[in-house]
Amino acid sequence: MRILFRRLLVCLLWLWLPVSQAADSGWLRAADNQHASVRLRAQTEGNGETRLLLDVALEKGWKTYWRSPGEGGIAPAIAWEKPLAVTWRWPTPQRFEVAGISTQGYHGDVSFPMTIAGAIPPVLKGVLTLSTCSNVCILTDYPFSLEMSAPVGDRFSYDFTRAMGTLPLPDGLTSRLSASYAPGTLTVTAVRSAGWPQPSLFLDGMEDVDFGRPTFSVKGDTLTATVPVSDSWGDVAPDLSGKRVSLVLADSGQAQESAVTPAKGAPAAGVAFGWALLMALAGGLILNVMPCVLPVLAMKLGSLVQTQTAERGVVRRQFLASVSGIVASFLALALMMTVLRLGNQALGWGIQFQNPWFIGAMTLVMVLFSASLLGFFELRLSSGASTFLATRGGNGLMGHFWQGAFATLLATPCTAPFLGTAVSVALVAPLPLLWGIFLAMGIGMSLPWLLIVAWPGLARRLPRPGRWMNVVRVVLGVMMLGSSLWLMSLLTVHIGHGAVLGLTAVLAVALWLATLWRYRWRTALRVGALALVVAAAVGAVSWPDGSGTSRDRVNWQPLSEQAIANALANHKRVFVDVTADWCVTCKANKYNVLLRDDVQDALSEPDVVALRGDWSRPSETISQFLTARDSAAVPFNQIYGPGLPQGRVLPALLSREEVITTLSDAKGKE
Repeated sequence: MRILFRRLLVCLLWLWLPVSQAADSGWLRAADNQHASVRLRAQTEGNGETRLLLDVALEKGWKTYWRSPGEGGIAPAIAWEKPLAVTWRWPTPQRFEVAGISTQGYHGDVSFPMTIAGAIPPVLKGVLTLSTCSNVCILTDYPFSLEMSAPVGDRFSYDFTRAMGTLPLPDGLTSRLSASYAPGTLTVTAVRSAGWPQPSLFLDGMEDVDFGRPTFSVKGDTLTATVPVSDSWGDVAPDLSGKRVSLVLADSGQAQESAVTPAKGAPAAGVAFGWALLMALAGGLILNVMPCVLPVLAMKLGSLVQTQTAERGVVRRQFLASVSGIVASFLALALMMTVLRLGNQALGWGIQFQNPWFIGAMTLVMVLFSASLLGFFELRLSSGASTFLATRGGNGLMGHFWQGAFATLLATPCTAPFLGTAVSVALVAPLPLLWGIFLAMGIGMSLPWLLIVAWPGLARRLPRPGRWMNVVRVVLGVMMLGSSLWLMSLLTVHIGHGAVLGLTAVLAVALWLATLWRYRWRTALRVGALALVVAAAVGAVSWPDGSGTSRDRVNWQPLSEQAIANALANHKRVFVDVTADWCVTCKANKYNVLLRDDVQDALSEPDVVALRGDWSRPSETISQFLTARDSAAVPFNQIYGPGLPQGRVLPALLSREEVITTLSDAKGKE
């Protein structure tokens, strides 16, 4: 009886196979790519539809791509031997940030379920092309052949159903979804009653459109995703309003695939640009009181002392010339940024201070002006040049023009409050907006000079000329000398401490000999003694003394996207600090906040990874890191953690309370 039952079962299986057949390619590997294995399985159903399952197994640290890879990579594809009606379905992807490049794809093991409509040949043949990337990318072809008459294991139906469960659903995540588009920016707004603890957004590519990394803002149950949009050349993208945009929105294991039609215009974007203009004006105004610009203000004060008998029209023309120099210099910076962008080069505020030749030239100019103010020699033009400027420049207006230009050059290493945001917006905005923001910065920095233009009498409110002018002249010269020494210190990263100390010693001896020659022994000895006292005081303040006041106890590690990803994978918090020696605001953050004991303790906790990027010298890695976060200026600080998986960018001017509170928020729920 048992034998008869077995024979009947075999007969039933043979009768069933023509209706439900399957095949398995087995695991395939390529000789030139040992980091990925692929397997294809297929099964024909009773309704004539064939289900196909592509399994991809990747080694740790390797990834492959979604149907829209993002800024790099190639999506998997199959070239069939014969044309087939194949529907390829894509699981919810992940976002990868490597060296400033944002891509969408998968790591580990992933399965792609597909269906084939209609009749199929007895043998399914094709070539799978798969792009896999780690530090390098490998494009591999896997030829395969599936004998449809060969049976497949019992797990196929289970594996296919499980793969279908990884696909985003058509609804169920959001209760409302909308989008709007303004030039250069796509804004997606979604409402979810459960909130948005870990949102992610993936956009399908469109012809001649590049979508950047989205940034998220959550208020209650409403998520606002802002996506920078450009064309393939980095310029303004085509108008997306009224066009169908396909996307996948995910959060906490749930995903929804939708299509939206952005509305024309985005009021929020217009308001944001208006705020950017106001920030540019305010930031430019604040630059006048930053230490970087004090030397040029000193020169201007020196010129004001000598305007006691000048006519109102002369004063007005002089200050208008300075305003012209400032505005023209900001427009020149906008032109430089435009050329760099069109050439796909790194953009950044103050990047000229990464060039040692520029720093050396600026230092030399500052030393010469300082020596002139201290009375060692006079900067005099020839009679012909003086006559030329007087007759064509309106009482030497070119000198006032170059004072404004010089002030702008010295202002660029300063990222004042508001200015960093304005610069970041400008360097990722369409080119017309970039020029508008740089123009606003120039006007903002010119406001004090425009005040004198409007009321020239203010320039004549200074005390009457007298011996006090000599004292002011020496004070201004010392201020400018201090700035030149600061500029010289920036050469340390290029030529080393020893060379800078040597140059400083040579300069000090030369100035002391000039003082001896000009003012004799008594004054020279006083100046030498004072210089030694000041040098000792500066050394005591700047050199770590072991007491902890100026010693950095944080274990800083090199900044990289991979380091952030590894720390988050280990459920740690991350503090990112991008700085530069020439950045005055960076120095203020360091000594006023980061070296404080409570902040040092917070950054030294076991679950905190402190990453630092030094932009004192050109660095493609740091440039790409900043660009990926829509920033182009330092200081840049950001905190990640289980409670802040997307990261939170801190203000340009740090505060201890802000750093400690954000680090606490990044810890998330215990």
